[in-house]
Amino acid sequence: MSRKVKSVRVPIELETLNLSKLIREFENYLRDLESATLLKQEGNREAAEALIKTRQLDLGKRIAKMIWEARVEYGKIK
Repeated sequence: MSRKVKSVRVPIELETLNLSKLIREFENYLRDLESATLLKQEGNREAAEALIKTRQLDLGKRIAKMIWEARVEYGKIK
């Protein structure tokens, strides 16, 4: 999978957002979804659901932190 981003429009406040890091987070999330699918197929439904819930919360926090850091950088420049 290519990690190169050619063209993306983002608000000026988020121009310092590290898009490669953001894409890596989504790749990790997709990997965890695949793991949860395997767990579910093996009959361990509770573990699969726990993994998904935990990973969703973690992903949300990480993305929010990246956005917050980009806005802080913009505030320093402005």
